[in-house]
Amino acid sequence: MSHNHHHNDQPPSLANLLLAILINGGIVVFEMIFGLLISSMALISDAVHNLSDIAAMSFTCWAEKMSRRPATEHKTYGWRKMEFIAAFVNSIVLSVVIAFVFWESVQRLFSPAQVSGTMMLWVAVVAFVGNSAATLLLQKISARNFNIKSAWLHSLQDALFSLGVIVGALLIMHFDLYFIDPLISMVICIFIAREIYKIIRHTVNALLDSVPADVDFNAVKRDLLSVSGVAEVNDLHIWQTGTGQKLLSAHLVSDDEAPDHEQIIRAVQKILHEDHGIDHTTIQLLPSSAREMEHCSHCN
Repeated sequence: MSHNHHHNDQPPSLANLLLAILINGGIVVFEMIFGLLISSMALISDAVHNLSDIAAMSFTCWAEKMSRRPATEHKTYGWRKMEFIAAFVNSIVLSVVIAFVFWESVQRLFSPAQVSGTMMLWVAVVAFVGNSAATLLLQKISARNFNIKSAWLHSLQDALFSLGVIVGALLIMHFDLYFIDPLISMVICIFIAREIYKIIRHTVNALLDSVPADVDFNAVKRDLLSVSGVAEVNDLHIWQTGTGQKLLSAHLVSDDEAPDHEQIIRAVQKILHEDHGIDHTTIQLLPSSAREMEHCSHCN
């Protein structure tokens, strides 16, 4: 049942990604040509940055296809964690670009270049419209997973940088304030860096099989102990293979010597599904006479 749901999401996700890549490709060519014509480092830098985003979005698209591959005898969970790997790689690449742009902005703050404000404005407006369109396309599917969200963040940064160039061009045209351009870029870099940190933190936790951020480990344990017939909960693990793909495994000890396995497991699965959004469970139910587990190096 769940596989059918993912197949239904596939066309719009990939279509939006591919369209965003095409839009960014046109912006790169446009900004690079006019940036060279008027010797504007701001436009050239923005074009190079858009080029890095095309690579990131292409990687995102590839990772989305990979994550939908079915499970095999060697990869029993499939390729779903490609979502987190792609988001992590995209975030690291974006961090490097942000650091470079920030450093260049600091240098230009003390020695601002004099460029044609009018030409800079019109090129930036066209780039802003294109980047905004790509950002809106990706925003519609950004809640799908961290992989898509990282691509959306790349595109959002492009739109913000273009907006910054527009503001800088207007101030240059009317007040000759050439230092505004790098100053705006620095502020945008700080904003994006904050969002990057959130994605990296979530993806690292997911790759380490940490408990998902929206799941309360202690609350899950209390709910399991509240099930009639359950006396102990041991070796409880909660993790995720992808956004919305939460898994749980646990050893449950019954308060009865001959427990009704089916009734207890069905009650456990109902609570986990309805209260915690966990649908994939592996439950080992033991009688009250069971001894402590042996050869279990990962038991908690």
